[in-house]
Amino acid sequence: MFPDSATGYEECKATADWLLAQAPARPLVGIVCGSGLGGLAEMLKDQLVIKYSDIPNFPQSTVHGHAGKLVFGTLKGTACVCMQGRFHLYEGHPIQKTTMPIRVLKLMGVETMILTNAAGGLNQDFKVGDVMVIKDHINIPGFAGNNPLVGANDDRFGVRFPCMSDAYDRDLQKLARDVAAELGYSAFMKEGVYSALGGPSFETIAECRMLRLLGADTVGMSTVHEVIVARHCGMRVFALSLVTNQAVMDYDSEQKANHEEVLQTGAQRAKELEKLVSTMVSRIELKNKKSQETCQ
Repeated sequence: MFPDSATGYEECKATADWLLAQAPARPLVGIVCGSGLGGLAEMLKDQLVIKYSDIPNFPQSTVHGHAGKLVFGTLKGTACVCMQGRFHLYEGHPIQKTTMPIRVLKLMGVETMILTNAAGGLNQDFKVGDVMVIKDHINIPGFAGNNPLVGANDDRFGVRFPCMSDAYDRDLQKLARDVAAELGYSAFMKEGVYSALGGPSFETIAECRMLRLLGADTVGMSTVHEVIVARHCGMRVFALSLVTNQAVMDYDSEQKANHEEVLQTGAQRAKELEKLVSTMVSRIELKNKKSQETCQ
């Protein structure tokens, strides 16, 4: 277990300063790659790649399909940083450690976070390969008090009781829908509610049925805690789920969820996601231009 001090403001600031000393420019947009979606980082031009294992205070990624690298570069002229690999509760990290990189990105200058994940489809109208724009979430671990903001609040990051009714930026959601329509992606673009569980075991049939009754459209093991921390420190958030498997909802079904299917679907949809995200970044560049000039 990591001590709480390893995720405090001074430690995050020291890590951010160390990274800025290596980085070619102060990034404005942060991108988190979900399982099998590490190829999103390949969009960046003039890349600088730093292994997580070389970054002071940084946790280590242990999951197949998560490369464990921080990639700096530019996308359509905007300075970006991409996390090739994220951290999960099921890896044994304390929840504050799984979200510590989000605070580091904020202290580096990132104002907008784009988060992606691989998820199971609970909504029976969703098909494998569909991309869901997340409009809201259900934080199941949070029901049991497992929230990344538990503990003493540091006002330098954000307020004690942050609002989550607007966690997912509505302007960015609209931008995603508009871009998808322009690119001819509307047939596989959806929107809905993402639910997070702790993992690593996949959901039981009863759990899937319960989540669907609660209003969830997809289910996974990530993202929500990163969103909470990003919003706590004032970042704009856009997130999407790639539906990589259909959640098993029927006791007569022979289907079984497996991680290889997740990675395979990610690879098949990679090019469309790269085009969607890169076009979105090019459109939000002007909104962040003033911020970029201030940070340099």
